[in-house]
Amino acid sequence: MPLRMEGIDSEDACGPQGDSASPSTGTQLAGLADSEVSAAVFQRKEHCARALSPEERAKLKGDQCLVSDFKQQKLEKEAQRNWDLFYKRNSTNFFKDRHWTTREFEELQACREFEAQKLILLEAGCGVGNCIFPLLEEDLNIFVYACDFSPRAVEFVKQNPLYNAERCEAFQCDLTKDELSKNIPLESVNAATLIFVLSAIHPDRMRLALENIYRVLKPGGTVLFRDYGLHDHAMLRFKSGSKLGENFYVRQDGTRSFFFSKEFLEDLFTAVGYETLVNEYVLRETVNKREGLCVPRVFLQGKFKKPL
Repeated sequence: MPLRMEGIDSEDACGPQGDSASPSTGTQLAGLADSEVSAAVFQRKEHCARALSPEERAKLKGDQCLVSDFKQQKLEKEAQRNWDLFYKRNSTNFFKDRHWTTREFEELQACREFEAQKLILLEAGCGVGNCIFPLLEEDLNIFVYACDFSPRAVEFVKQNPLYNAERCEAFQCDLTKDELSKNIPLESVNAATLIFVLSAIHPDRMRLALENIYRVLKPGGTVLFRDYGLHDHAMLRFKSGSKLGENFYVRQDGTRSFFFSKEFLEDLFTAVGYETLVNEYVLRETVNKREGLCVPRVFLQGKFKKPL
């Protein structure tokens, strides 16, 4: 049986056959073949959150029962264990390689002061390397620091045949507790990525992660952000009893997911000292004509700069 994981189906998730999966209903809901997806994906960028239908508004309004404090404390304590078990179950097969990264985030090229400059990149929350390895293949003049909460994920990165210690350094790190400066010189990073990472951290601790990144980022350096947006389809699929707080939910396996509004994200970054360059919703609709299904996805994409 496919793993049932409400809300973890980011745009690059893979099902058992490598298709985009919607784990809360197996592979049926968004399990489109590549040929179907390419003909039926519609994307646009917006400054306002997706409008809800009356049924969707009623569902969110009716879901006010929160997980108990005891269980919430247990989830926080066992967060690393739950992500480690996630990677144990799924190995390197759950997420597709993120070849869209350089297309969407042109700053990875634009932040060079001159063409031959070697870029220093931090991928905070690297998973099993689905972002870093395509980048290393596409750009031969880049060095990547890659860290993840899960020790198992870091081991998968190091076992990848493309891993080269001369071009990449992978290490385990809790962004809310462990100083990145133990592995990365202060103010040495040109750009950092936070791609479907911050949503897994408790909202009360997100600022700690951003402060940690701020310290290793060069003045003028950029954080490139992409994550779940408010009113995403995954948010509306959570069953009653999964809610931890406002826009914050727990999946069946104990991993958690937060759904960002533009306002919340901007306040979070600016409170640390970042300047906002871009902060917008990315709305995607995937239509499976064969199944008669339409899946409205909402992501938030941002670019935030450490002042000079």
